[in-house]
Amino acid sequence: MTKARKATKLFLDKAEKPLSALDLGEQLEGLCDLATVYRSLHYLEKQGFAESFVLHCSAHGTERYYVSREAPHRHWFHCERCHRFVDLGACRIEPLLKSMESDAGVLIQHHALYATGLCEACSKELGSLVAEKDRCGEEG
Repeated sequence: MTKARKATKLFLDKAEKPLSALDLGEQLEGLCDLATVYRSLHYLEKQGFAESFVLHCSAHGTERYYVSREAPHRHWFHCERCHRFVDLGACRIEPLLKSMESDAGVLIQHHALYATGLCEACSKELGSLVAEKDRCGEEG
């Protein structure tokens, strides 16, 4: 494994949230260029060290995010406003997947789950802004 691949894997293994190739490129600046980061991620995913999922964000467009396969399987929430990821915890849908396997006669080997919307802080801030706007409208 090359130095760039090892460094990429190390950052993925330590990450507390999914990372894009650009996120990793910033972390690895000076060690390798972005093209090398993409090649390293492709290699790590092919070798089973990483997995990815595609997320569509209304502000940032479609982007692929990577997580370490060394870490326990997690599900994620992405805030459409502040773009923060929130860890939803360990997988709780395994029983449902087992039932789907049985019903459909398939073997599910991998799955990804993410949800999007507004995080608690953004919901509260937007709620305050809406309430203030409504109040200003009543005064006018």
